[in-house]
Amino acid sequence: MDYRHYFEFLVNEIHTVILASLDPFGGPVTCALDLMHQDQEGLYFLTAKGKGLYRRLSLDPRIAFTALKGADTMSSAAVSLRGRVREIGPDMLPLLFKKNPYMAEIYPDESSRGCLTVFQIYAGKGEFFDLSKRPIFRESFGFANGHEVNAQSARYVITDKCDGCGHCLRVCPQGSIVIKDGKGMIAPEHCLRCGECRSVCPQQAVVLQEQS
Repeated sequence: MDYRHYFEFLVNEIHTVILASLDPFGGPVTCALDLMHQDQEGLYFLTAKGKGLYRRLSLDPRIAFTALKGADTMSSAAVSLRGRVREIGPDMLPLLFKKNPYMAEIYPDESSRGCLTVFQIYAGKGEFFDLSKRPIFRESFGFANGHEVNAQSARYVITDKCDGCGHCLRVCPQGSIVIKDGKGMIAPEHCLRCGECRSVCPQQAVVLQEQS
């Protein structure tokens, strides 16, 4: 799916994410954060300039987050993303307060909002992972300044060493492997990436294909 579909899912259906940023020593720090708006150019959130998050993002724009929706593990869908942010200032504050009226209970008047600023997540690579589907479904997506970018993540593939013995077929927990024309093929959108297929392959035909 288009990355904008996942933007809408994050803002409208999940909203609160657990975001990691880096402290001055390169250590990860997490916090709960609301994604308040999205458009083709990115995702938007606000913070106060006196907060630790603001100081961390001012020093290092790299972030990562995971967002989860579901009543329990087997009904859940998650989005994970790593990317970069930039401060765009207070101009979007009226829009963010209009779309997220609960913010007026925290910052009730204009004078109390003077400390706030808006950040944009303008580039990133992410993955959608849905455990409620049978078999599971996963998809990578990427974006930068309003453009879709390649975001394929590491995946298991079956090479030409395969002789079609079917060992991998029998151990795959999601049934994501088929034998076609005498060779195994993995459907990446249904693969758990558990690596069991690689561990049982007598021909060492299964490899983990790393992506940048």
